[in-house]
Amino acid sequence: MSGHSKWATTKHKKAVIDAKRGKLFAKLIKNIEVAARTGGGDPAGNPTLFDAIQKAKKTSVPNDNIDRAVKRGSGEGADAVDYQTIMYEGYGTGGIAVLVECLTDNKNRAAAEVRTAFSRNGGSLADPGSVSYLFSRKGQVIVPKADGVTEDDVMLAALDAGAEDVTDDGEVFEVLCEATDLVAVRTAIQEAGIEYDSADSIWHPSMEVEVDVEGARKILRLIDALEDSDDVQNVYANFSASDEVMAELDEE
Repeated sequence: MSGHSKWATTKHKKAVIDAKRGKLFAKLIKNIEVAARTGGGDPAGNPTLFDAIQKAKKTSVPNDNIDRAVKRGSGEGADAVDYQTIMYEGYGTGGIAVLVECLTDNKNRAAAEVRTAFSRNGGSLADPGSVSYLFSRKGQVIVPKADGVTEDDVMLAALDAGAEDVTDDGEVFEVLCEATDLVAVRTAIQEAGIEYDSADSIWHPSMEVEVDVEGARKILRLIDALEDSDDVQNVYANFSASDEVMAELDEE
């Protein structure tokens, strides 16, 4: 999930150890299969596959699982599955815009689960195009604060490669760029000897809705319900929550 707030990257870190670890593994594996199918099974010639594999490794997905996923995706496995990418749009409470990115082998199941998650958590599905215009496609590289790496170090490495912004998000730095510059920015960060956690194409909100504790509680409940579906890969929402709001929720 991603709102443009420290919660997005905090949840990114927590996802490795939370109760949804099995679901997270399955979603990372699915990303690898689709990347291999669309761009070939050689990571050296398929940057999307390279990044999907790196993200899976950073999240401790076993190498055997990764290798099997690459083979299935590239047509070597007998149990290959044909996944469709589907985007759903909707609203959470308070008019927060929500994009739901699905990767599924059953469109009817995905639609039903997304609709149920919205209806049970105070949200509603919206017509195509009614929400997506509030987001733009961006590249995002997450860099952990490790080994004395500073914001200036990251900026120096990334800006010449096309990075637009580097943000200090607590435990990590978030680097944003045009989606078409993602590989160049990620490569520049690597070549500077800086470790990164993930490199993804995301939907980034052009405007944000500031939420209080109750608003944050409601939108996060909706996002959790959506992410509980095996068909949902990513959820993006244009909310922003202060450190104080998130700290209060963490105490609950």
